Amino acid sequence: MASSRDRQRKLARAKLDRQMARRAAAARRKRRIRAGVGAGLALLLIAGGSAWALGAFEGEPETPEAAGICTWTPQDTAANSNLTDVGMPETTDPPHRGVQPMTITTNQGEPITVELDLAAAPCAAANFAHLASRNFFDDTTCHEITDEGAILCGDPTGTGQGGPTYSYFSENVPVSPQLDPSADPTEALADHPPLYPAGTVAAVGVPQGTNGSQFKIFFEDYTTEFPSYPIIGKVTSGMDTVEAIGALPLVNNAAGAQVKPETDVVIQSLTVGEPIGADETEATPSTDPSTSAPATTDPSATEPDAEGTDGTAGQS
Repeated sequence: MASSRDRQRKLARAKLDRQMARRAAAARRKRRIRAGVGAGLALLLIAGGSAWALGAFEGEPETPEAAGICTWTPQDTAANSNLTDVGMPETTDPPHRGVQPMTITTNQGEPITVELDLAAAPCAAANFAHLASRNFFDDTTCHEITDEGAILCGDPTGTGQGGPTYSYFSENVPVSPQLDPSADPTEALADHPPLYPAGTVAAVGVPQGTNGSQFKIFFEDYTTEFPSYPIIGKVTSGMDTVEAIGALPLVNNAAGAQVKPETDVVIQSLTVGEPIGADETEATPSTDPSTSAPATTDPSATEPDAEGTDGTAGQS
């Protein structure tokens, strides 16, 4: 019996020791948590005091201003002699609401009027406004009619390698279509809504993503599994001219590709007007080099819906 009682006392003692050990461990955890919280609060107070001292909570920072949304990247003129130096756009924070009219006058019919989409491609609009103000496109040709159903313009050299001495990134490339992997790709694409409907204006760059002056105007609906051209606007009038150019006979270009219009398609002038539907504080200066009047906005215009998405556009 004595042995049994001793065993019970030992078990009870062991149980008590375990309970005491658990309580001590819990107490240590609480102390560590309290110490961590205290240290964290101290760091927050120190950081907050430093930030306050440095003026982080002031309502209006004095300097510098926030960075713009556009980046103009210099191109290597030694590697590409087809580039033309006309300076860079002065703004990096252009209007990003509404539309901006662009008018292309050619030797092939009525002018082609385009609405540049400021919500989806503000940097592209700023780029074309800058180039137009330098008469960059005047007396250049649309040097290709592509098998995508588009006319390719904007290269003063007509080589496909020309453009300004800077580039800008792609802003509004359509999303690749989600096709049924078990379906025939050609048939699936034919059933998919066009990514580039007829009348779409898209930037083109070489290589992809380094956009400059070249652009395509689609005279047919076009869909691809791998879209790369950033959409910058759409034709609002003059589609008859675009379609007539698209129907011209083709001859070989200097590289031997049968893509050049048999009749030269000359851009006699390309102008970009004032933004429409943008806030007054966002209006950009006139692109007419002969005027110096401040930019104005059309108070009767309404703000259009923003259009969605990447692509190739590239430096021409």
